Amino acid sequence: MTPFRRGVADGLPFVVIIVPFAMMFGVLATEAGLPLDQVMAFSTIVIAGASQFTALQLMDAGAPGVIVVASALAVNLRMAMYSAALVPHLGRAPLLQRMGLAYLLVDQTYALAAATYEGRTTWTTADRVRYFCGTALPVFPCWVGSTWLGAALGARIPDAWPLDFALPLAFLALTGPMLRSPAHVAAAFVSVAGALALAWVPWNAGLLIAALAAMATGAEVERRARAA
Repeated sequence: MTPFRRGVADGLPFVVIIVPFAMMFGVLATEAGLPLDQVMAFSTIVIAGASQFTALQLMDAGAPGVIVVASALAVNLRMAMYSAALVPHLGRAPLLQRMGLAYLLVDQTYALAAATYEGRTTWTTADRVRYFCGTALPVFPCWVGSTWLGAALGARIPDAWPLDFALPLAFLALTGPMLRSPAHVAAAFVSVAGALALAWVPWNAGLLIAALAAMATGAEVERRARAA
């Protein structure tokens, strides 16, 4: 099987989560008052489910624009870490290819690439690029198309359809297999504990504090492990 086809095969199971996830965003964005063109622009430009939900909730709550932008950026800080982690595997690709891969970098494509590249030491950079593009092929059309479906159907989607299960399930499925070191576990614990302890902070600002504390904790645990 070619790297591209393997990527497509590995990415297909995420469709089960992405479809209800994106539909839920489309429904909520429409209910918040966004017209269809803005909803679709949101999903095709930002392409970050957690960040989009965070921004949408804050906009609906009337939070200041600076809080909306800062919160969305904070939630997406993980993309910078994803990018840094993939540099050893994709850093030698041509600039235009790296720009395209940056656009396609989301939780699903990163999780698959990071796990697969470690076991494929004989792959060339071109093979890794093809695999990455393959993982994105099922993910992105489903994300954009399901966003449109949710926005177009809106309130006509029955309340009995539990679309809200997709958000926590998606991140549990992605995060669980990635907790492979004490630093990862420590960061996850601090982020959860901090988010719960600071849930009272207005405009979800507690998430920003918890995220920063978690990153600092993970970095410190990793530093001590290397020094030992």
